Amino acid sequence: MTYEETLAHIYGLRRFGIKPGLGRVAALLERLGSPHERLRVVHMAGTNGKGSTAAFLSSILTTGGYRTGLFTSPHLTRFTERIRIDGAEIAESAVSRLAGQVMAAAPDGATFFEIVTAMALLHFAEEQVDIAILEAGMGGGSDATSVASGILSVITPVALDHCEWLGDSPAEIAREKAGIIRAGRPVVLADQPMEVLDVIKDRSKALNSPLACFGSDFSASWGTDGLDYHGMGRALTGLTPGIGGRYQAVNAATALAAAELLTSVGYSFADEALRAGISQARWPGRMEYFAGPPRIIFDGAHNPAGALALAESLAGVPRRRLIVVVGVMGDKDVAGILGPLLPLTDKVVAVTPAVERGVSSAELAALCRRLGVSAADGGRVPEGLAMACGMAAADDLILVCGSLFTVGEARSALLAQRFEPFRG
Repeated sequence: MTYEETLAHIYGLRRFGIKPGLGRVAALLERLGSPHERLRVVHMAGTNGKGSTAAFLSSILTTGGYRTGLFTSPHLTRFTERIRIDGAEIAESAVSRLAGQVMAAAPDGATFFEIVTAMALLHFAEEQVDIAILEAGMGGGSDATSVASGILSVITPVALDHCEWLGDSPAEIAREKAGIIRAGRPVVLADQPMEVLDVIKDRSKALNSPLACFGSDFSASWGTDGLDYHGMGRALTGLTPGIGGRYQAVNAATALAAAELLTSVGYSFADEALRAGISQARWPGRMEYFAGPPRIIFDGAHNPAGALALAESLAGVPRRRLIVVVGVMGDKDVAGILGPLLPLTDKVVAVTPAVERGVSSAELAALCRRLGVSAADGGRVPEGLAMACGMAAADDLILVCGSLFTVGEARSALLAQRFEPFRG
């Protein structure tokens, strides 16, 4: 099959929906020769900051001289972003070959995410990476990535999201995320609400897994020369994170703490590798700045906690007016996402993302007007972005937000790149 035919085939697996559990993916990997058993894995779970934290840690490991696999989801603009080695995306030819192997071995009813997880694990094993970072797709213990036995678990900030699958409270969601913790293996925990912290502490204690927590065991703060990290055995000042946003302090610190704990299982890092890894990390679509004109920031915050962090980061960005291009998925807390941002906004351009279940631009514009903000119906994402650019003056700032799918589509339009819309 061609690459395009391969994508059409595996995207078609969405018809099987979301099926938490490890039985199918375990059977599939056994038929493929159990590639996951040949890998040393870092598990990454959480609600917000997973991708950025994984990108920071991947960059640190690569800078430190280790061949590093990185598996993330969803993609921002194209499928190949999901599977990387040392920052380089998988080749389209490798996608086609791996998909053929995996599909031939797949049990009936295997889901899209299970197939893609198996592809990533097989690719990393074939390429003999020194370490693989696996970002959970949605949950934790029942997520397909959890089939691998990790040497370290990282849990980024937990908040309400995917409640229909994970639970209606932060504590319930935390119990699912805690499923990535392995007996006797260290855990790094980012800044968390107390009810989440209690759940993770209890789970780590029960499994005799050493726990390092943001705030008590490691921390980070913004100083006059950049980001200052205070770790368990390292202190670094004047760091310059390559991923924008004030909220990246916690994500960068969490990645640095993970690197520190990896030294207990044979990895080593000079201070300069840690420093360079943080500065060289890239993760598009998260407080990503384009100088323009007009000036544009892309940020994929898609839940209330992420939107609040985004609003706080905008405080340091000068502008006359803020024009917000926003598109949101219908199964999200739309009012909760808009709440922190609308008080900062002078004009909203509502758009409809090119994926299923996106809130219509007309409906979203009407909601913003009811909440007291001037809003226009921008239609599809490319047209809405063009509308915002047409109304922006030189000293205005455009923010594209509300969903990673909105951000990916708008970014592709701006850069004249192919956009592969897919939710999963």
